[in-house]
Amino acid sequence: MGMTLTEKILAVHAGVDHVKPGDLINACVDVALGNDITAPIAIDQFNQSGAKKVFDKDRVILVPDHFVPNKDIKSAMQAKILRDFARAHNLTYFYDAGEMGVEHALLPEKGLVLPGDLVIGADSHTCTYGGLGAFATGVGSTDLAAAMVTGEVWLKVPESIKFIFKGKLSKWVEAKDLILYTIGKIGVDGALYQAMEFTGEAIEQMGMAGRLTMANMAIEAGAKNGIFVPDAVTEAYVKNRAVRKYTFYESDPDAEYVKVFEFDCKNIEPQVAFPHLPENVRGISDVGEVVIDQVVIGSCTNGRIEDMRTAAQIIKGHKVAGGIRLIVIPATPYVYRTALNEGLFEIFLDAGAVISPPTCGPCLGGHMGILARGERAVATTNRNFVGRMGHPESEVYLASPSVAAASAVLGKIGGPDQLQ
Repeated sequence: MGMTLTEKILAVHAGVDHVKPGDLINACVDVALGNDITAPIAIDQFNQSGAKKVFDKDRVILVPDHFVPNKDIKSAMQAKILRDFARAHNLTYFYDAGEMGVEHALLPEKGLVLPGDLVIGADSHTCTYGGLGAFATGVGSTDLAAAMVTGEVWLKVPESIKFIFKGKLSKWVEAKDLILYTIGKIGVDGALYQAMEFTGEAIEQMGMAGRLTMANMAIEAGAKNGIFVPDAVTEAYVKNRAVRKYTFYESDPDAEYVKVFEFDCKNIEPQVAFPHLPENVRGISDVGEVVIDQVVIGSCTNGRIEDMRTAAQIIKGHKVAGGIRLIVIPATPYVYRTALNEGLFEIFLDAGAVISPPTCGPCLGGHMGILARGERAVATTNRNFVGRMGHPESEVYLASPSVAAASAVLGKIGGPDQLQ
């Protein structure tokens, strides 16, 4: 029996010829990642272990991105722990201040995570890197600490589910809509500890930004990882970025999948996930009248330059509706500078938006857009749990950049076709 893409990567990193679902393996990691929420715990465990140095200063990467620019003393101290550790161990890749971006947008952009890699991060959305054809998954802070010492991680090989997206996307339908549609179909536990492998004509035509977006939200279906077969699109993205060699793997023709789903993209319209779960999905035509207070465009899911361009295209020539707060958050300094140079900031500012420096900020209810009791937000983020963006009696609706931008102008949830 052949192996899936996920199984091949795990086998290589475990140093064995073959693995199957359920196998317990000890695997070498290519990258171990931490941020300002999770890494301080890992650093404490690292220090308690008695280790004198990290396994590889080029492979341990720290990015303080959740509460930055620091919102209070506690968050400043969290960031300082990372800063001091990075200095003490001479880490090659520590991103602070003007170099800092949202980690899951920053690392692919810098060529630090690559096809064929095994990447772990003490953040659930580490699965983003599956968009490149890597096995990437979130782990706990103690697992991160162990990997920082040994360069290894213990894993159970997941079963794989194949998702085939047939046909071409309709106008204004984006990668975010495909993953929301998928989660709506299978539920937030529909891929529990399984690999979600995305294929099909729509996927082959999708750019890297879209692939990273879909892989990012695999965890919202309970998946261990999301993954795409690397191809010419992948090669074009990584060839001038990669800091080291990389390998393309693909699933064998006789690889075994526990389930296969086929979706016809002509049946998929822009999607909106209603509170308080990403599976609570409705097509835009079934949304009804939902008046909102805030719109957030950004995050590790949809804060890339492609997302900024989409939002600006829709907002151009319009004003944000009265009483609506539109917050635009470019995910990295590169995205920020590119959006500035392309005149996108002028479009956002003319419309009445607030532009934030790169940060996770409001996505996790940290800062830069906290919701009060009774307020509603449309966000291009990845979670809409109770209290996710502020008060437990607030509401978050997940959507694509095009729906979010249109909603900011309309003052209620709606799509671009509703704009005059």
